[in-house]
Amino acid sequence: MAAAVALELTNVSKAFGGLLANDGVSLTMRAGERRAIIGPNGAGKTTLFSLISGEQPVSGGTIRLFGQDVTGLPPHRRAALGLSRTYQITNLFPKLTALDNCLLAVQALSPIKFHVHRPLAGYGDQWARSRATLASVGLGEKEHEIVRNLSHGEQRQLEIALALAGSPRLLLLDEPTAGLSPAESQLMVGLLKRLDPAISILIIEHDMDVAFEVTNRITVLHYGRVVADGLADEIKMNPLVQEIYLGAAEA
Repeated sequence: MAAAVALELTNVSKAFGGLLANDGVSLTMRAGERRAIIGPNGAGKTTLFSLISGEQPVSGGTIRLFGQDVTGLPPHRRAALGLSRTYQITNLFPKLTALDNCLLAVQALSPIKFHVHRPLAGYGDQWARSRATLASVGLGEKEHEIVRNLSHGEQRQLEIALALAGSPRLLLLDEPTAGLSPAESQLMVGLLKRLDPAISILIIEHDMDVAFEVTNRITVLHYGRVVADGLADEIKMNPLVQEIYLGAAEA
């Protein structure tokens, strides 16, 4: 029996004036699939993420999450369906602890919101879940550390924790190894490979070694269009991909 469809894009386009950032992008992701989107700078990768998450409206086409048309839905409605994402630039509360950051993410999608007259100590379940989420990304011993004191690699780990806090079914990761040292990148690869296999993961990644190690299917964008799509080994051998992307990376 085929796995359910987690994400379906049909002829999705985004225009900024006369610039077509995404041009008729179509792809289908199954539940539990791990897919990378690669392409040169300016290929439209991050714009596509913003369309999927609802942060920008599409100019054309449709987006479906888990069978539901979400093309016109705002980001919080898509998050409630199980969508979560990270960003190229860290998006954290630097003056709060790692645990406080995670707690805010946990309660954001919880039906039990914080109340002014209820002490934080009364949210035992949320505290426990926050601690468990931090531990799952290797930050259990850093829960009381102020975020601005964490290393860049640890802040990236925390971003993954915040994205996981809402128990997502589809996770969008925008350059999770950006700015990391080779050793930190390998730690991140290990973390991503340990994530629940039921979570569908769509990742933008410039590091080809990371992309091929973490995912099993690759979509290649060039000038906003899909120019190749297939298994990692197929993409490695694709002459067009080698010419427009892999070859350029080696130049």
